[in-house]
Amino acid sequence: MVHFLTHSENSPDNPFHASTYTDDEILDAYSRTVVGVAQRVSDAVVQIQAHKPSRRGNNRQGGGTGSGFIISSDGLVVTNSHVVSGAQKVEVSLQDGRKFVAKPIGDDPATDIAVVQIHGEGLTTAAFGNSEHLQVGQVAIAIGNPYGFQYSLTAGVVSALGRTLRTETGRLIDDVIQTDAALNPGNSGGPLVNSKGLVIGVNTAVILPAQGICFAVASNLVQYVVGKLILHGKVRRGFIGIAGQAIKLHPRVVNYNQLNVTSGILVETIEPNSPVAGAGLLNRDVIIGFNGKNVASIDDLHKLLDENSIGRAAELLVLRSNQVERISVIPAELK
Repeated sequence: MVHFLTHSENSPDNPFHASTYTDDEILDAYSRTVVGVAQRVSDAVVQIQAHKPSRRGNNRQGGGTGSGFIISSDGLVVTNSHVVSGAQKVEVSLQDGRKFVAKPIGDDPATDIAVVQIHGEGLTTAAFGNSEHLQVGQVAIAIGNPYGFQYSLTAGVVSALGRTLRTETGRLIDDVIQTDAALNPGNSGGPLVNSKGLVIGVNTAVILPAQGICFAVASNLVQYVVGKLILHGKVRRGFIGIAGQAIKLHPRVVNYNQLNVTSGILVETIEPNSPVAGAGLLNRDVIIGFNGKNVASIDDLHKLLDENSIGRAAELLVLRSNQVERISVIPAELK
């Protein structure tokens, strides 16, 4: 709806008088915000060159460029897993021209987050913000190194919250921010920041055929993963040793067994020497629950097989010949 000012509303005495703020003043306020963020954060943003073995099997090196940002004075750098994973050598370039060879600290392909470390004096750091406080429509500023060009800034807004994004490992990242701040190859691993210069996400993906649909892993999830990577070098997760696919359940089966799910995981393969091998699970069983929680898809099971599930007795609820069965299993740690 367009609101037209009445004569009284357009009066100079009205605090919302149309001429109270000029277009230039509004633009300047926005520009000052973006410029201020750039000044506060830019020195913490780094360019990453990953040297990887060539996929063609020849002597030529593969790899590419990405982005990252320094989070501590001792040189811890956050970036994307897909930027540095498998690299034989990782070089980090700062805005002031200094270059370092980085040491890998930890890598989590399931969330596309990795940490490397450099050693240098007078490093500028970026601070995390609380992604739970984000609102759709607020300013989002992406900083990175698109196409290998050192340092680039794009501004937009938070377009949506709570998106899911599937990684190269097949797992879903649950806490993903959608933004229209333009991202390009090379921006991966760079920070998405708010108007205060706090990191609200790590830029991770672009839908190439679309315009203005870009994604960042939310900062609260990033902080959790980074903490685990610094302590353990990885994020510990459980596994039970099956391969399967999601299937719809027949309504009669659902009604007869009074189930709270309408789909489940059809077990197609049971890995030898895995936690479920010998536990009584059979091919063609349909998993519908884990430790009292509903399991309607493989993603549901992945979420439940977290660090706390490792080494602890659990109960699988399965359908076998349309009858409910309970199977005890002790998840092992995913290597």
